[in-house]
Amino acid sequence: MVLPKRLARFNRVATNRVLGKLTPHVAGFGTIVHQGRRSGRTYHTPVNVFEEPGGYVVALTYGAGADWVRNVLAEGGCELVTRGRTVKLTAPRVTHGESPKAVSAAARPVLRLIGVRNYLHLRRA
Repeated sequence: MVLPKRLARFNRVATNRVLGKLTPHVAGFGTIVHQGRRSGRTYHTPVNVFEEPGGYVVALTYGAGADWVRNVLAEGGCELVTRGRTVKLTAPRVTHGESPKAVSAAARPVLRLIGVRNYLHLRRA
């Protein structure tokens, strides 16, 4: 059970505006900065992010078909603002299955409970 699209719409309008100011500074969170596939517009998407050797892994709480994921895949990368710094990322790839080792022990049961099975891996540029 990945989170429903209705919740995604609500979060985009309400929750992300509040969390968007906090996620670049809180451990386990970050903001993906990406370009729209058609519009070319810049978007800022709060995410659960975990550092792994050579890059980062993002829990896809709304699934691999979310617009922001498709934008990052089409662009071939993005920027991540986390812990007060901006990191350029490339080589996006989606994996399916159990949580990668990079996902914290505290986050694993929560992600498992809400049915997250897809993860986006990105390498530092």
